[in-house]
Amino acid sequence: MLGSPIAHSLSPALHRAAYAQLGLDWHYDRAEVASGELGQFLDQAGSGTAARPWRGLSLTMPLKREVLPLLDTVSPLAASLGVANTVVIDDDGRRHGHNTDVDGIVRSVESHHDARPASATILGGGATASSAMWAAWQLGARSFSVHLRNPMRAGELTSLASELGCDISVAPLTELGTLAPLDFVISTLPGGVADALPLRPRSASSVLFDVAYEPWPTRIASTWAADGGIAFSGLDMLVEQAVSQVRLFTGLPQEVPLDDEDRVRSAMRAAVGLATRSTSTPPATSAVA
Repeated sequence: MLGSPIAHSLSPALHRAAYAQLGLDWHYDRAEVASGELGQFLDQAGSGTAARPWRGLSLTMPLKREVLPLLDTVSPLAASLGVANTVVIDDDGRRHGHNTDVDGIVRSVESHHDARPASATILGGGATASSAMWAAWQLGARSFSVHLRNPMRAGELTSLASELGCDISVAPLTELGTLAPLDFVISTLPGGVADALPLRPRSASSVLFDVAYEPWPTRIASTWAADGGIAFSGLDMLVEQAVSQVRLFTGLPQEVPLDDEDRVRSAMRAAVGLATRSTSTPPATSAVA
């Protein structure tokens, strides 16, 4: 796991649990790599050692966009988003970029809820916001309302919406209080930034997906649930995107499940304190999932 800051990252616990279940004597660690340092880190580290070659890398902020020019190939999804959070390293040391964040959001929602939103509200404008937009589009959204601290930074989301053939409006976070109750919201804002935002669910089936998860529930998740909506934790996303990374690192296509994947997923969820479930779990009935 590469990024900065990452001391709090739960990815090592997730991956180690998965490889233990799979009977693989693999190591998964974290390294602090700040913006502008990734190229030098990769040059110095190469592709590991003969005894322990690297199978891949997980990337978090601020490296998901910076990695692209350092890759030998980029998956169509990662190329469209301009965001790769996963790098697979082959036997020749070539680097192949992928995006598993979209999987993380889509599978988390679909395993708990039958949401098929016509429109979605995205909070934030960073790399994860692009993945959030694509995930919402995959779930059915065809128009987007994007709110961020600086609307001038919405250019990549505007371009992505155009590529997807969707309508988009952009406004500052301060205008959220003027909106009618919302039906499907994904917040990609850092922990604490969204605490006081005036979000209101339209109905008991309205979804708020907050990628923040420490602590959980976040203040906006608690407020949303208290008003009758359903709030999903970014911890579910973290697990599901890691499941896709494990598929890729073990040599499978991203869309092909592991053998006995439910067992692996259960071990990963337990490693970060989540209740066990399978991908066939029915929609949630509780307000906070």
